[in-house]
Amino acid sequence: MAEFDEQYYVSQCLEGNKDAFGFIVDKYERAIFNIALRIVKEYDDARDITQSVFVKAYEKLDSYNSSFKFFSWIYRIAINESLNFVNRKKPDETVDERFVAPTISPVDQLQVSELNASIQQALARLKPDYRAVIVLKHFKELSYREMSEVLQIPEKTVKSRLFSARQLLKVILVEQGIVGNG
Repeated sequence: MAEFDEQYYVSQCLEGNKDAFGFIVDKYERAIFNIALRIVKEYDDARDITQSVFVKAYEKLDSYNSSFKFFSWIYRIAINESLNFVNRKKPDETVDERFVAPTISPVDQLQVSELNASIQQALARLKPDYRAVIVLKHFKELSYREMSEVLQIPEKTVKSRLFSARQLLKVILVEQGIVGNG
């Protein structure tokens, strides 16, 4: 399968080919949704944020600097939209888990679901900036450089924030009895 040429589709959009943006949406919709869901913790809100991200990306496509990766630019929009949403919402909302692996036993499903809920609750207790670095590193598997581009902060700040976020997350998970204190 050929590699997705994001620069081609961006240039096509800028030249007036509105269908080209559909390819961009198809390529990044799932990743944007997953980032939003990890940050806002609500399926419907994540869907709304995803739609908003693509509307903003389309409207501001002419401001995209092609010397950077497109995914970094659109992920930054997604992070900003998600963090803005969190800052407007109440911080103590519950998590809605909707993904269950169908091939595991009901007991295993329950344990996985409880573990996911515990991790999501622990993430929810972190400040949005800390939550964002955890999501980008451990759920989206971005490099420090990519995280720096997405968050528009220096790599040293990314590393420092990630270190602090991990320490805080560990304290929370120890408090919840999810991990040992070792």
